[in-house]
Parts: sequence; structure tokens; C-alpha cells
Amino acid sequence: MRKTLHRNMPVSPRLASHWLVRLAGHLLAVGILAVGMQPAAQAGTADLSLYNGQKSGSLPVILVAHDQSGTMQAGAPLALSGPGGSASVQQHESERRNALLLKWDQAWYAALRITPAKPLDLRALVPHATLELDLRVAQLEQGGIDFKLACGASCQRKVAYVVAGRALQGKGWQHLSFSLSCFARSEDDFSKVEVPFALEANGAGEVALANVRIVAHGKPNQSCPDYRRIAFEPSPLNQAWAMPRWMQRHEQKLALKQQMLAAGTPPQIVFIGDSITEGWENAGKVVWQQYYAPYHALNLGYGGDHTENVLWRLQHGEVDGLQPKVAVLMIGTNNTGDRQDPPEVTAAGVEHILQELRQRLPQTRVLLLAIFPREASADAVLRRINEQINLKLAALAGGDKVVFANLNSAMLAADGSLSTSVMPDLLHPQQQGYTIWAEAMQPILARMLASQP
Repeated sequence: MRKTLHRNMPVSPRLASHWLVRLAGHLLAVGILAVGMQPAAQAGTADLSLYNGQKSGSLPVILVAHDQSGTMQAGAPLALSGPGGSASVQQHESERRNALLLKWDQAWYAALRITPAKPLDLRALVPHATLELDLRVAQLEQGGIDFKLACGASCQRKVAYVVAGRALQGKGWQHLSFSLSCFARSEDDFSKVEVPFALEANGAGEVALANVRIVAHGKPNQSCPDYRRIAFEPSPLNQAWAMPRWMQRHEQKLALKQQMLAAGTPPQIVFIGDSITEGWENAGKVVWQQYYAPYHALNLGYGGDHTENVLWRLQHGEVDGLQPKVAVLMIGTNNTGDRQDPPEVTAAGVEHILQELRQRLPQTRVLLLAIFPREASADAVLRRINEQINLKLAALAGGDKVVFANLNSAMLAADGSLSTSVMPDLLHPQQQGYTIWAEAMQPILARMLASQP
């Protein structure tokens, strides 16, 4: 099997945001480690040992990668390297006997997964159990880690640990205990859990872990966000790939705003969103110049943003002092792709953004756009979540202050499929996609610009 990866690092912010929200598909992943374990109790309230340092059979370790076409390639056991990055895992003798040592460098995505011989029934444990492990962080200043539990193909629940993980660097072994409810939602079915534990990583780093287990009546010592509120609790984008440039972009946009005001060319249109909106500066640049440069439009799109990140930016001055005629808002696809937030939670995040805009830009009309389609087919999981969000977004429009528009049919074929000629990665438009967007939006935007508040 080939071991070479097909994309060099570093990557553009746009592609980095795509990686963030699309872990299945065109990932240029560096490694996936699968660790076997002995069959454990399938139900009841007993403690479950997921990895205790003892070898289970041959302890199969598999590293894989995805090339640009999405084809999976199997690498050699224990290590995979190429021009696009590297990852390795080994059992490591230490004071924690046979700990698992994971190293990765310039990695799009590396994951250590513990998989039982048979799916586990954790329903009786979820309300009061903890997921516990010993963790040693040797290096993480250039990377990040998350903890994940997968209870099904469309049930991927994770706890981000980038900031907290970096705080543990060089501090030796730490015992972590998470409430199992951190990885559960009210609608989840935990009767057949195929991956009760995974450590996901990106960037560069080195961590070791040991004594991974589920404790029936454990006491958590780690916090986790409430999935019902995370979408509208303002926060910077604390993800490893974004942290070096996200705040820098924020400062640059604040400075640009002041320059526009000082020059007497305040923006008449402000675009607010994620990497799809940021893409007007790249793939959509020519189209932007034709349609929006005459209005001195301001682009406030940030790759990787969720609704809570937009809220933080608004509360930290990005539109203060402006009086645009129209604000074009599209946000939410990263809530779906990164965390699979429930549609009502993402919609609540958008509603909070609208309230923030109403407070800070009382004379501005908002053009609220439906989240664009993603994935090839109409019945794809993430596409369906976005469509459920869009139904809720339509209900947020009212009067002449907030106008909702769903432009998605212009992006799609008659059968509902999404073409790579419009979005090469089935998420981000190329120039043709931005042309379609501009042309479909133009009649609505022209009316909003022409009318008086």
C-alpha cells in the first residue's frame, strides 16, 4: 500500500475550515489508530475497562489516509509519513504500564480509537457514569486534541480539549474524568456504541494515555459545554488550526473598519458568516469586485466559525460605528459539520446573532440566507440537518428588518444533487458558485438597498 500523503502543510484557512467541518470525505488525514479490547459487559451498571495496558490479542494498529479524491490508503502499522504530515502510535513503558503514545506532526487529522469486539450497551450508564483516563501531554503548543464517543453513524459526540490540553503540557500524568453525559443528547441511542473512546488530534503534538475506562458511579473533574446552549454562548474560535490567525483576522477587520470610516467610504453592505463568506476574498474575488465593491462592502466571514464565534465578534466591535443599509448573514454549517448541533440549537444561535445586530445596527436591514447545501446527495446526513435548520431560520424573518431568502435551488441540479463544478469540495463554492450566489441574490439585495428604513 502507498504511504504518501498528497497535500503539503501549511494549508490555507479556507481549506483548514473545510477539514474542520468535513472529517469524512476529502480529509487528508494522517492517521487512524484502532485498538482492540477484550469483550466487556454489554449492559448493566458495572465499570468497563476500555484500555488498561494489557495487550488484547495482537493489539491491531492501523493507520490510514485519504488522498484528494477521498480514497482511503492503508499505511504501515504503527506509523505513516509523507510530505503532508506524519503520525505514529506505540505502547510505551512508563510509570503507567503500557501506555499508548501518540505522536503526530503537521497532521490534518489523527485519531486513536478504542473499539470493542462487540458494540457496547451503555444506556444504563449514561446518566451517572464517567469516562476516565490518565493523560500526559508532552507537546501541544502547535496542535490540539478532542475526546470523542461515537454511538452510531450519525451520532458523533465530542468534547473539545485544545485549550485545556495545552494547559497540561509538561505537567506529567493527569487523571481526567468526564461525565458520560458530556457525550450524550436526549435523543441519542447508546444501545450499540461501537467507539466508546477516541482521541482526535491535529497540527503537531505528543500525548500519552492509559487506564481508559468507564466508571459506573464516577466523580467528574472536567467540565464540558451544555450542547443546548453552546451555539449562543459567545466565544472565540478555539481550534488549533484557527487560533494563530483567527484573532489576527479580527484585529485586521477592526482596523479596516476604522480605515473605511476615516476615508469617508463606510460600507453600505456587510457580509457576515464563515469560510463560505470569507471565500469572497478568494474564489469569489472577481464576482465581489463586480457586484459589491461599488458599495464598499465589508467581508466579515471567518473560516471555521460557528454561531457563537460570530456572536463574540459582534460583541467585540466588528460592526460598532457602522450604519450599513444591509447586512447579509449566513452561518451555521460548521455547527452541523463540526458538532452536529441539533437544528433548534443552531437556529437559536442565529436568533441571538439577529438580536445582536438589531441592537448594534438598529437602522440596518438583515438579509438572512438559508445555509447552503453541502454533500452530493439530497439525503446526505449533514445536508438534511442544514435543511432542518433552514426551516427554522425562515420563521425568524419578519417585517422589513429581517428578510429570509433560500437561494439553494440555484446551486442544485433538478434532482437535488450538488455538483463539484459549483462546489469542488461539496461545501465551498468556486467562482461559478459565487456567480450563482450573486445572481440569485441580486434582485432581493437591490430591493433592500433601494428601500428606505
